[in-house]
Amino acid sequence: MGFDSHFQWTSAACTDVGRVRERNEDACLDLPAQQLWAVADGMGGHAVGDFASQAVVQALAALPPQPLLEDRMEATRAAMQGVNLALVDEAARLGVRCIGSTVVVLLAGDRRCGCLWAGDSRLYRLRGGELVRLTRDHNQVERLLARGLITPEQARHHPAQNTITRAVGAAATLAPEQLLTEVADGDIFLLCSDGLSNEVDDPDIAAVLAQQDPPQAAQTLLKMALDAGGRDNISVVVIRATDPYGSDKTLVNPELDT
Repeated sequence: MGFDSHFQWTSAACTDVGRVRERNEDACLDLPAQQLWAVADGMGGHAVGDFASQAVVQALAALPPQPLLEDRMEATRAAMQGVNLALVDEAARLGVRCIGSTVVVLLAGDRRCGCLWAGDSRLYRLRGGELVRLTRDHNQVERLLARGLITPEQARHHPAQNTITRAVGAAATLAPEQLLTEVADGDIFLLCSDGLSNEVDDPDIAAVLAQQDPPQAAQTLLKMALDAGGRDNISVVVIRATDPYGSDKTLVNPELDT
């Protein structure tokens, strides 16, 4: 039982501790053959943040193949809930308030992709030169923005930016948000932790994604975040969807084409 996709997927990932932090609590997953990608950003400090993010990506990497995207989404949700319970139990065992991790997961299937996320790790899509953020942050700043209490410019460096309202391990029950979207030939997806999105503006991200292939783009974006200060761990996954038959062609069975 394999993975069904109309598209060919090429991707690359990189992660870096940054210029300030002592340890990298981010983790990436880059599995194009399984049409599965993820970024997790651990929280909690004292060596438990990296434990949390690694637990998330390991559980996702172990997901069995299933042909239907909806089934894979449900299995992903169940795996995230399993990690959530394990992290809650581990925090209780160690006597710490929280061992948690943000997560953003992208799954591809047929002509669509699905995303599940919790926290402020993000999914972007570049299509026709336009960069769109497909996820919304689960943090206090997003709530203030939604209520019109601050401007987008004020949000960029607001002190409540790191106050996460949803994450794996943060509560007994995890409620990840999800979306399904159609894929078009040439779509480029970016998964990243806030170590990139807090340091590099969207127009600069869009320019890199439009001009470079996934391996180059991932490394360039990482370097840009470092050059801008690298105040947090940085994780980047860049994914490109290519229609091998061309966007205006129809695939037919050659044995039936008389």
